[in-house]
Amino acid sequence: MEEDSSPGLSLQKKFSDYLISARLWILLLLPLVGVVLALSLPDFSAQAGVVLEVNDVGTQDILAPLDHFYTSAVLTKIARDEAASAVEDEYDPPDGSIARQQVEQLRGVLVYIETLREDEYATNEQRLSDMAAIVDVRIDSITAQKLLDLQEVRWQVVRLETINVLGQVLRSEIREDESEEARRAIPALVGISLTEEQASLVVTLATPFVAPNSKFNLEATQTAREAARRNIASVVNTYFAGETIVSRGEVVSALHIEALQEFGLLKTPEPWSEVAIRTIFVGLLGSLFVLYMVKIHPDRLQDIRLLATFGILIVVAAFGLQLMIPGRTILPYIFPAALLPLILATLIGPGAGILIAVITGALAGFLASRGLELALYFMLSGSLAALVIGRAERLGTFFWAGFSAAMGAIAIVIVFRIPDPATDLIGKISLLAAAGVSGLLSASLGFGLLLLIGNLLGITTSLQLIELGRPDHPLQQMILRNSPGTYQHSLQVANLAEQAARAVKANALLTRVGALYHDAGKSLRPEYYIENQVPGHNVHEQLDPTTSAGVIIEHVRAGLELAQKYRLPKNIQAFIAEHHGTLQTSYQYQMALDTANGDESKVDRSDFQYPGPKPQSKETALLMLADGTEAKARAEAPKNKKEIDKIVRWVIENRLEQNQLDHVDLTLRDLDTIRRSFVSTLKGIYHSRIPYPLKESAQVLLQEDGLPSTSTPQVEET
Repeated sequence: MEEDSSPGLSLQKKFSDYLISARLWILLLLPLVGVVLALSLPDFSAQAGVVLEVNDVGTQDILAPLDHFYTSAVLTKIARDEAASAVEDEYDPPDGSIARQQVEQLRGVLVYIETLREDEYATNEQRLSDMAAIVDVRIDSITAQKLLDLQEVRWQVVRLETINVLGQVLRSEIREDESEEARRAIPALVGISLTEEQASLVVTLATPFVAPNSKFNLEATQTAREAARRNIASVVNTYFAGETIVSRGEVVSALHIEALQEFGLLKTPEPWSEVAIRTIFVGLLGSLFVLYMVKIHPDRLQDIRLLATFGILIVVAAFGLQLMIPGRTILPYIFPAALLPLILATLIGPGAGILIAVITGALAGFLASRGLELALYFMLSGSLAALVIGRAERLGTFFWAGFSAAMGAIAIVIVFRIPDPATDLIGKISLLAAAGVSGLLSASLGFGLLLLIGNLLGITTSLQLIELGRPDHPLQQMILRNSPGTYQHSLQVANLAEQAARAVKANALLTRVGALYHDAGKSLRPEYYIENQVPGHNVHEQLDPTTSAGVIIEHVRAGLELAQKYRLPKNIQAFIAEHHGTLQTSYQYQMALDTANGDESKVDRSDFQYPGPKPQSKETALLMLADGTEAKARAEAPKNKKEIDKIVRWVIENRLEQNQLDHVDLTLRDLDTIRRSFVSTLKGIYHSRIPYPLKESAQVLLQEDGLPSTSTPQVEET
């Protein structure tokens, strides 16, 4: 039939493709938006969002969320300021010119006093008045009278002693703040040979001329203080997890503000810039995942349920990361880091599991204060779980995957935390225990979620396949009770197909389970199929070819109805629909031709053709080949490997000639691998038998059964 290429149908197809593409992009973009929103939520920790300034009063106790040490600029400044303030001021050496200048001024005053003493023409009142007018020295009237009344010899002693005492004082270093102290030292310098009156006059005359002779050197002082600052190393401030940074009611200092900023507890981000940063970061990670799926698993991008499930899981995981990582100490290490890798490895493949481990590790590192450590923690734990779980074809693999995830997490904790002096022994033990819990939690949640995903969302998981492969499944029991021959045939086909699937790297578990159910429809009318018939009683001999073919073809439709009744997954139903493809019931068709004397126009081919479709996957193609091979081998009973190989080659070539494998990605190398696998498996079934003579007791039993005692049956090897 030619394809209808009318414009209306063409536009309809384009519109349908557009809808599928649009739906795919929506399913890819919505999780990215959800992750960005999750990461942009406020910090859920109790201490998040604290707004404080210096001199504010703390409204609550704020604790350090983890062990942390950092270089404190505040403490370093305090220490350096203290060192600088301990440095004494630098002064220049005593200036001799100042001493000479002061002594000369003193000499001038003494000469003036001596002139007044020798003035015979001035009255006493005039001389006292002139002496009181001296600017450099304040001399009261009593002291002035004593100077005037002093004998010449004694005056000369006072004059010389005054010059001598001032010289002694000015020879020592006198700083600006030491002038008064130097003046108080003058009485002690006066010679003891002078009378009390003379000593008092010396002190009165010398004291006003004491002046600082050493000036403050600002440049030298600053240089010394800077050197003292440089000698002080940076101060490291340490907080242990749970230690109080700011107490309730405490006045907040600059040191508190610095610590809060260091822990990120005082961060006041600009909302839009933060959202933009997270959008770019999540967009890059999402692009990596999409590119991987397009290149490695393009077929899985068409699975809407799988994409929706992954989107929900990654958004929930992002919420969990935001809830458990920022501002936390132990919780980030309890997070089931290997959960998503384990699920993705089971649903898609180990590569997808490793990639999601890298993505979740990047998200965790983005949120954590110890970013590199937690990123590697997630990546190694998740990657090991993804590699070990494989397709989760056995329940025990969940235990080993969880154990591997725990060991990877513990290894990261050992590498980063055991040498860390800021983490005490209890903290190290707690982190190691948390890493073990993370692995166990990942395996447990992974097992439960895979069961939930399979049952509620209709996504076939390995666990679901394991359950379907159990002999006590209701549909398996029905097949066994109603059609034991079909049941045995299905087991043989399952063994053939499973071994071949392993050889060509197909899904062996899916292939085996699909093979077990592929002929389920025969259980409704088992007597019409040769494997369930008693030799010599073939009901098809009583039917016309068209009816006979219809009954045989009917088992496909009946099988699909049973599959829907027993809620078998879609990809298991595909084995029922595709295992005969669009082949013909050749025996009945040939009988119909013989009845019509070879006139093909009198025979409707569609009455003898299976409805299909042709195999759409490696696994259903393997079942078609295994089903045909087992049936032909059972019919011809090959006696050696050469005959088995001939049968297998014929089946493969026949299916190729009839274009049944056109939609399957099987290479010639794969087909040769399948052939060798079939031959190897069938060789174990159709092996040679060794005749054994029956014992006498067995011969008696044969005679009782009515068989000749001379017969020599063969006993199969066990």
